[in-house]
Amino acid sequence: MDGKSRRLVYVWEWPVRFFHWTNFLCMLGLTLTGFIIGNPPALQSSAEASFSYWFGWVRFIHFSLAYLFLCNLVFRVYWALVGNAFARWNNFIPIRRQEWVEIWHAFKRYLILIPMPRVRTTGHNRLAGLSYLIVGLLMVLQVATGFGMYAAMSESWFPRLFAWIVPLFGGDMVVRQWHHLVMWVFILFTGVHVYLAYFNDNQEQEGLFSSIITGFKFVERDRS
Repeated sequence: MDGKSRRLVYVWEWPVRFFHWTNFLCMLGLTLTGFIIGNPPALQSSAEASFSYWFGWVRFIHFSLAYLFLCNLVFRVYWALVGNAFARWNNFIPIRRQEWVEIWHAFKRYLILIPMPRVRTTGHNRLAGLSYLIVGLLMVLQVATGFGMYAAMSESWFPRLFAWIVPLFGGDMVVRQWHHLVMWVFILFTGVHVYLAYFNDNQEQEGLFSSIITGFKFVERDRS
């Protein structure tokens, strides 16, 4: 596609880009601190205990990022209701049969590398939209299990709203295992997400990588 046959389109509004990068930083920080909390190193020191509060700071960072993670998710749900056509909720929930056909074609093309006719979309393709919906639901599960475990040690009213999670799952250990499992799903998803973004950008040459920074993509002039 040459420069004469394409144009710049403002696709990702700043709230979408803000959510994307805030979510990435939160997941990175939560993963690193989560690994330390789950398997803390045995650091020995002769200093007074009050001067060795590093693990307390790790927990504080983890819990603070959890609140930011939740607020960011709520903000994105709100923007799915008021954002532009590329940010709206209907990009993530396939309803029509043709949308499921597009998902299957994209799956075969991107993940199994079977040559398939390309369905050009300005925003998310249907496979990406569905995957983001699933990840969003897993984010809700991660928040619920995280605050469910935090409820037993917190005096704040908000974590205690999730106190019912632990009995529902059958105990603190089960909740912890689910919390840990979802973390690994996020790690694997990030790798696949970056791969597909690179693959799609290389195939379509629409500036997908830079669009999550600038908001603009190159699209065909006859495409809305």
